[in-house]
Amino acid sequence: MDAQLPRSEVLCGAARKAAPAIATSTVLILARLWNANGAEHSTGSAVLMGALAAGCALAGMVTSSGLHGDRTTSAIAFTGAGAFALAGVAGYADGLSLPLLLWGIATVLAYAVAHRHWRADRRAETAHRQRMEVRQADDRHAETVEVIRARAQIEALAHAVALSDAHAYRQGLPGFTPGPLALEQPARAELPAGDGGA
Repeated sequence: MDAQLPRSEVLCGAARKAAPAIATSTVLILARLWNANGAEHSTGSAVLMGALAAGCALAGMVTSSGLHGDRTTSAIAFTGAGAFALAGVAGYADGLSLPLLLWGIATVLAYAVAHRHWRADRRAETAHRQRMEVRQADDRHAETVEVIRARAQIEALAHAVALSDAHAYRQGLPGFTPGPLALEQPARAELPAGDGGA
């Protein structure tokens, strides 16, 4: 199936599948760079990241209630909370094992959330394709009916033209008497000749 798709669509689909891993890996790499530049065991940096993560989580809870936001805003807010929490731990920790563990968990969660969106997109795409197929089938049916109707009209017109031509040809034959006279001529021919002495 991929062989039938354009290369740009294949690359776009592959980039879409790799986006969650790229996002969590980018956060981990930046946090480790931050760790190497002074964030290791920095209480102020940890408090900053904790406050940002808590703020994003609070915003996600408010927007997910449906009163002040929508699903997209909630997803962005919760994603930000996770990213700040991962960055805070990866920047504060001195070893690499805990940041890698959190990176793995974050990547799995990101793929779980993305899978739900991909499945919803596939369902919407399938429903759209089915609607288009039904519409095309209806269009083909209407076109077939119109073709049959047009052929019937053409055949009726051709029959009328042929009948008119036959009638005109018959009128042109020698000895043809049109109308009721044509019925009277055979009857007159069969009448006995009158008696000349009467």
